[in-house]
Amino acid sequence: MLRTVGRGAEGTLRHAGGMALLLGRIASALATGRVPLRALVDQIYAMGVQSLPIVLVTASLAGVVTSQQGGYQFTGSVPLYVLGSVVVSSIVLELGPVLTAVVLIGRVGARITAELGTMQVSEQIDALYALGRDPVRVLAAPRVLAGVIVVPILVAIADAMGIFAGMFAASATLGLGSDNFLYGARMYWHSWDLFYSLAKGVAFGFVIPLIAVHMGLSARGGAEGVGRATTSAVVFMIMAVLFLDALFPPLLLN
Repeated sequence: MLRTVGRGAEGTLRHAGGMALLLGRIASALATGRVPLRALVDQIYAMGVQSLPIVLVTASLAGVVTSQQGGYQFTGSVPLYVLGSVVVSSIVLELGPVLTAVVLIGRVGARITAELGTMQVSEQIDALYALGRDPVRVLAAPRVLAGVIVVPILVAIADAMGIFAGMFAASATLGLGSDNFLYGARMYWHSWDLFYSLAKGVAFGFVIPLIAVHMGLSARGGAEGVGRATTSAVVFMIMAVLFLDALFPPLLLN
């Protein structure tokens, strides 16, 4: 048991140290302005534009489910217009950012890890070093910077789509008009909620590609090693997102 705990602690600390060193090299590349613009634009397109359909579908379903379940629970003594506040708060504060992050973990994070892991085990990373090109500047920095730029935008779009879908579902299934829905939403709305949601997007957009890049560059052992690295990266990214999500309320909502 002690051996297992020790190995787990050693692996965790090794990954933490590796990500800290990687972050330092990324910060150096960004500070010197040596990030390739073409690579950054390509990553913004891959993370943002290509992820938009699945983000919209996920946000729409979240809004519909929240509206229908809230309407079922509020049937009775609670005024139905309060459903507008419940849907808006649930989507903006929690479901929009977290579900967007989970979607990007599966679509973007796993892809980055597998892509860089394949380059690592096939010695393409070593070839970049031999050519005098820094893989962190060429491969890592554009992905992390693109995540920080793109994910808050996707979160804002998911928030708007989730609210619209929830309002449509409330009108179609509960007979709650858009005027009453928006009245309930405005009654309990705080301007800080939007900043809170976008701040989550920035945090998630930073940690997802950082972990994915680190795990990809750490892959060893051929195709099997790439598979193990990708699986571990998905687990680490989900745990990191949930951990950050748990930290946000005591830090920003009090």
